[in-house]
Amino acid sequence: MSRSLNMPGSRPPRTIWEAISPFRLIGELSETRYWMYLLLLPSALLITAVVLYPTVYGMQMSFREMRLNRPDLGNDWVLFKHYVRMINDPIFWVSLRNTAVWVTSSIVLEFLIGLIAALALNRDLPGTKLLAVLILLPYFLPNVVAGHMWALMLDPRMGVINDLLLKVGLLTEYKAWFADPTTAMAAAIIVEAWHSFPFFTLLIMAGLKGIPTDLYKAANIDGAGAFAQLRLITLPMLKTIIAAAVILRVIGLVNSPDLLLILTSGGPGRSTQVLSLYAFQMAYKDFNFGYAGALSVVMFVFLMLFAWAYVRLSKVNQE
Repeated sequence: MSRSLNMPGSRPPRTIWEAISPFRLIGELSETRYWMYLLLLPSALLITAVVLYPTVYGMQMSFREMRLNRPDLGNDWVLFKHYVRMINDPIFWVSLRNTAVWVTSSIVLEFLIGLIAALALNRDLPGTKLLAVLILLPYFLPNVVAGHMWALMLDPRMGVINDLLLKVGLLTEYKAWFADPTTAMAAAIIVEAWHSFPFFTLLIMAGLKGIPTDLYKAANIDGAGAFAQLRLITLPMLKTIIAAAVILRVIGLVNSPDLLLILTSGGPGRSTQVLSLYAFQMAYKDFNFGYAGALSVVMFVFLMLFAWAYVRLSKVNQE
């Protein structure tokens, strides 16, 4: 026999219509533990539709033969065929190495510039508010606009940066930065750092506002200098914010090939080919969505492992 939803002391319904009234049923349900699940149901359905289903579909696509330009191959299950091909694919290993260089170098450069900018803007000096707006401008630019702007400034024929470097004597001739395998990746990393360092600046500035000033006053009394305060007070207090910012930027860098697509398209050769760009080219140039799906699954696994290892090593979850 099912348990009634009527709470002790509640008035029993007088008519059958009152008993089946939706308002009465909702009111009685709100007094039970099932109300929590009813409130969570819309969010659960939205997450399932927007996040879970596309993720699962993308994963199962990596186990199928899906080549839009080869309909004769069908759409059958091929299990681990794409993953076996990946192990024997030299472009995959070059892309994996380039991804590590691209992400690590960009994160280090963005963090250092963002930290310096945040520390400078945190001082109550005249003009800091205007400087804060100017520093944040690069982050407001879309990647497409920033990429084309820097491609024009670094153009080997009419780029303003080559012209300036020639005038100060750092170059003897115009240089094709994105056409040289030795400079293409470094130039792209500088462009990425210029575009995204305000992300670190914003978060670090927010964290600096939450550090008690009494800590710095006590450090001054003890004779601690600026670098000692940075090492012993500022960075430890910002550890959680830095960890969150690093994880978010790593995810963004691994999954977003748009800047490299505009600047180099993975060239010259394979010097700037990264995993996300390789997956994009497999899907929309070779129309091999099965292999592109396998590359995406590998990136997903790498990101999950990185996030777990980074949080564990930084000991943020132990605070």
